Amino acid sequence: MKLQLIQSKIYVIRGQKVMFDFDLAEMYGTETKRLKEAVRRNIERFPDDFMFEITKREYEYLRTQIASSNHGGLRYMPFAFTEQGVAMLSSVLRSKKAIEMNIAIIRAFVVLRQYLLDYKDLKEHIEKLENEMNLKFQDIHQAINYLLKKDKLEISQTNRRKIGY
Repeated sequence: MKLQLIQSKIYVIRGQKVMFDFDLAEMYGTETKRLKEAVRRNIERFPDDFMFEITKREYEYLRTQIASSNHGGLRYMPFAFTEQGVAMLSSVLRSKKAIEMNIAIIRAFVVLRQYLLDYKDLKEHIEKLENEMNLKFQDIHQAINYLLKKDKLEISQTNRRKIGY
């Protein structure tokens, strides 16, 4: 499966990058119901920082953002798996396809993390340049204002009427 396709299935909820149970089930070639059953049988492997169930409000918001279907009229809200939760799925789902997909998904998370780190470095560099340029423009602005005030002062002094002889 292409890396970009996997990355397109990674969303940010509650400040965490996650993948949904229905997307993972599709990638693993299983039913969402079976994936959830396997997770529930091994729930001790999935603490809150590995997996959580999203709220109805979060789900409705996401549906509007990703223009997804109703996924067959969900009776239960989807599970959202963090990178660690996806890695833990490989110990719960033991099929060859599930293991291969887990490797690909973890690689997608790693690429995404590297991209965000590179973006952060670039953002910091741009902010530094902006600060330097702002200081230079402030100096130029002050110099221009000084020259304009000086010209106004000279003009106002030459237009004065002389007193005396």
